[in-house]
Amino acid sequence: MTSQVEPQVKPHNVKEIVALLSEQFPLCFTLTGEAKPLKIGIFQDLVERLKDNQQLSKTQLRQALRVYTSSWRYLDAVKEGVARVDLDGTAGELIDQQQAEHALKTLTESKAKAAEVRKAKIAEQKAKQQAQKPKAAAVTGAERKTDKTGYKKPATKSAAATAKSSTLKESRPKAQPAPAAEKELQAVAADKLVVGAKVLVKLGQNPMPATVVEVVKQDVVVQLASGMVVKTHSGSLYQA
Repeated sequence: MTSQVEPQVKPHNVKEIVALLSEQFPLCFTLTGEAKPLKIGIFQDLVERLKDNQQLSKTQLRQALRVYTSSWRYLDAVKEGVARVDLDGTAGELIDQQQAEHALKTLTESKAKAAEVRKAKIAEQKAKQQAQKPKAAAVTGAERKTDKTGYKKPATKSAAATAKSSTLKESRPKAQPAPAAEKELQAVAADKLVVGAKVLVKLGQNPMPATVVEVVKQDVVVQLASGMVVKTHSGSLYQA
């Protein structure tokens, strides 16, 4: 009886939804330890298995899958030759070389971006500390030289501004080389947009291999090689 009541508790965020999935499908989703690559098309399986749960929408499930499959722990588990699993933990198709390379590239870029964020925060903290030092020193020196004419404000504004400007220039990311010219992409014909079709989806500068898992008019839901589920417009899809 408890298992019928718990799904009725509405989760408030993606983290709670992922926790709920790990409780209901422990052989598929995990919160700690080594993750397991998910079956292509697992989004539809989730929708079907959770159709009686009125507290979870397709959008929430899609967001939870996106967060889960973009985590470093999950991407690190997507290696060539490792089997994908369904909701019951049953092993299915194996990760191929292209899927493994895509996951590794995504993981590397994510870690690099996180490192840049940390570096920027450290630079900002150092800039504030450097800006405070000359101001404190100038105030102390001015206090010693104060005479009958009254206290004279130390001119520290320019020094602080110079220190902050110099640090900000150092923290700016170096210009990246211009990307190589992309190959001409061919749009996917409408009659080819069916569940299971292999396509390329352009989310950023580079197209990514994906599999169509749902088609609703002009909106198409695809699953990337890493397992991430993305909803996009049919105009963003190209022939693989």
